[in-house]
Amino acid sequence: MPALRRSTCMSPLIQAIAAATAAGFASMIVAFFFTTRLSQTWLTRMVSFAAGLMLAIALLDLLPEALEGGMAANDLFTLLLVALLSLFVLESKLHGGCATSCTDDLARPVPMVLVGGALHIFTDGLVLGATFLVDPLLAWGIALAVLLHEIPREAGDFALLLSARWSHHKALLWNAVSRFGCVIGAILGYLTLANEPHWLPYVLAIAAANFIYLALSGILPWLRHGNGSFAWQGSMMIAGAALVPLSLEFLR
Repeated sequence: MPALRRSTCMSPLIQAIAAATAAGFASMIVAFFFTTRLSQTWLTRMVSFAAGLMLAIALLDLLPEALEGGMAANDLFTLLLVALLSLFVLESKLHGGCATSCTDDLARPVPMVLVGGALHIFTDGLVLGATFLVDPLLAWGIALAVLLHEIPREAGDFALLLSARWSHHKALLWNAVSRFGCVIGAILGYLTLANEPHWLPYVLAIAAANFIYLALSGILPWLRHGNGSFAWQGSMMIAGAALVPLSLEFLR
């Protein structure tokens, strides 16, 4: 590990907290003002965008990062399977075994949208905290990258919550609560993950499972029940999925 670099102005831990706060909450505010100006038609289209984005984040970003982090492929997919089955059991218990008629209700997966967002931004915070131990300047660059790539995902989350008939204030409040995941992740990353990096791939795999489950069990069934035209749904899903490899290439 490179020699630790200490800032003369603020300790790396304080910088990590400040960067995580900025990355998590600035992206939320930008996304909120963007989505609150959309019509109901465009909110539905943004839900399709969110589905493509979630699947691409899970399959093209989180799972490859878990493999690159040293997790064996067999362990990764075993954990993915266990996490998906656990999410099904958890959701069934929370919603009392929803009947088929519940598949057109987008409110069903809303709590898991917030949990998934918190898990995702939590992993970003872990990376931020660990990086501030090594190179604060590089970590601030990562914070900017987190802010930029969180904006479209946050916009998708707001579109889901507003389409599920949440008020603007309620959607903003609960998204703000989930944003604290970035700050908590940064603190834990700084204090523990730098010495225990083998845990990060497991967190990434669980976050990926949550996004896959949300997209396939909650959003796509809702979209199939006539919420918007097929052409718009398909186009927005492709746009959401394409954004991930493009942003990953840009940030390299």
